[in-house]
Parts: sequence; C-alpha cells; structure tokens
Amino acid sequence: MDNEVFARVSLTHEDAQRLIAEVQAEYVVRYGGEDATPLDPTMFEPPRGAFFVAYRDGVPVATGAWRLRDDVEALGTWHTAEIKRMYVAPAARGLGLARRMLARLEDTAADVGAAAMILETGTAQPEAMALYESSGYTRIESFGHYREAPENRCYGRDLRTPRLSCP
Repeated sequence: MDNEVFARVSLTHEDAQRLIAEVQAEYVVRYGGEDATPLDPTMFEPPRGAFFVAYRDGVPVATGAWRLRDDVEALGTWHTAEIKRMYVAPAARGLGLARRMLARLEDTAADVGAAAMILETGTAQPEAMALYESSGYTRIESFGHYREAPENRCYGRDLRTPRLSCP
C-alpha cells in the first residue's frame, strides 16, 4: 500500500502509547478490565523484541509487537516469540492491516531465530481468533498471565513452515 508505512518504534513512543490506550479501553469493554500482563518496555527492544506502529496517510492506526520467550515451549521448540499489543483502530479495520502486521511480526521474529510465534487472546475477541486461525495458527497449551482464565485462548504457528496467505 503506497499510503501505508510500518515503523519500528519504542513501546514508549507517543503513537504507540496512544494506540495502546485505545486497545486497553477496548479490553475494558470486552473483558471488564485492562490487560494486566506485566510488560517492561525493554522486552520490545532489539534483538529480543520489536514494536511496530502502522501509519496510513501519516496517521497511526495499528500496532503489533513481539518479544522472545525462552520459558514457553510450543510446537516442538523453545525458540518462541510472543505477539503482544496487536491492534487496529476501528476506522482502519477491514483493510487487511492486521494480516500485514502479523506477517511483519512473523518475519522480523524469524530473522532473529524464533522458530514459532505464540500468543494469548480471548473468547471476547472472535475476530482476532478468526485472523489467527485463518493465518495458520493452531491452539496450543495455555501460557502467560491469563493461562487460568476460562476465556483464555492461546495459539501458535511454526515459523519454519510457509505462511498460508500472502499479506
């Protein structure tokens, strides 16, 4: 997309913070509270992580991040990267941004040696579950901050296999 730019930024970047506040507000509506997963901004700094903001026509409209995990085994490997803060602003939904952000996250994590991408989502986000499932992600054993929550759903995709669809 000519008017679309994916920029690698810090978690503390003002555009990242504004979009994170939006997704946290959405979590309040969907789950009754913000995501309380402990996150340190350094988790998303190279080479152990990355945080991206997508811009359309210069306007920040989406985020996505990953952090390497050496404490979660999935899909036959301990070389995993966890997706965090995937979000597309309502005005930019339906344009394929989430799928393109997902591809960016997978590619950059694989570039530093991640063999599998993993994530937590929940049943109050059916569109997220549909995105991941249509992108080749399968259910994996629950992990993370919400692993005991009944609405928790964890997914993973082996990055050593080709992507199901082109971004």
